[in-house]
Amino acid sequence: MMNLNPKKMQALMKQMGMTQEEISASKVTIEKSDGNRVIINNPSVIRIVVHGKESFQVTGDVQEESEAPSISDEDVKTVMKKTSCTESQAKKVLESTNGDLAEAILELSS
Repeated sequence: MMNLNPKKMQALMKQMGMTQEEISASKVTIEKSDGNRVIINNPSVIRIVVHGKESFQVTGDVQEESEAPSISDEDVKTVMKKTSCTESQAKKVLESTNGDLAEAILELSS
């Protein structure tokens, strides 16, 4: 990249309508639409504003957490009854289908 000193870089950014600021944070959590989470520990967070639109740059120690589906004993019994499978098979398929009872039954029936 170009070899500009920080003051010149700030001046160029201001001319282009850009500002940036560092945000002090101890942890950043992103909740994904599938129920899982991305957790960033010890983050470095920069807020960048360009012509009124904000974006964030986040770096740090990333870990992902998946939300285990809640599988009730009743769901396991229902799958076992409908498909004549074992309890462990029913649990395994319910976990792989994220607790979707109908999908588990269809998968074991085929």
